[in-house]
Amino acid sequence: MSTAVATTADTVEAPLKKVGFVKIAGILGMLGGIALIVVGIVVWVMVSSQLRAENITVPDDAMAFQGQVVDGPLTAFVQADIIQHHALAASDGATYAELGKDDPVRATMMNASFLRASLFTSVVSFGVAAFAMGIGVLSILFGGAIYRLAGVPVVVRRSGVASS
Repeated sequence: MSTAVATTADTVEAPLKKVGFVKIAGILGMLGGIALIVVGIVVWVMVSSQLRAENITVPDDAMAFQGQVVDGPLTAFVQADIIQHHALAASDGATYAELGKDDPVRATMMNASFLRASLFTSVVSFGVAAFAMGIGVLSILFGGAIYRLAGVPVVVRRSGVASS
C-alpha cells in the first residue's frame, strides 16, 4: 500500500504589470529630494549672509546672544524681541496703533514695527529652508524605498504537489 504525501513547491513568477513607471517615480523622488536640499542650503546661506551684511549686533540687554552679530534664526528672533522691548519702553507701553497721530514717538514705533517684521521674515525664511531640507531628506528616503521595491517585484505562488 502506498501513501501519497502532499508537499508544496514554491515558484517565482514575473510580475503581471510593468514596473518601469514606479522605478522612474523613485528616481524622480530622489532627484527632487536632492534639489530640495540644495535649494534649502542656498536659501539659508543667502539669508544668513544678507543679515550678516547689515552688521546688526544683539545688545547687551537682550535675553540671549548678547554681542553676537545677527546672522541666524535665533539671533534674528532675539533682536526682534529686544527691539519691541526698547520701543515699548520709549512709548510707555503703548503700541503704534495706540499712539496719537501727532505723537512724536509714533515714528519710532513705526520703525520698530518695520524692523521687527523684517527680522521675523528672515526667521520664517530660515524655517522654510529647514523645512525644504527636511522634506528633501524624506523624498530621498521614500524615493529610494520605492525604487528598491520596484527593482525586486516577485510573486510567490504556493502549489500542492502530490508524491507517492
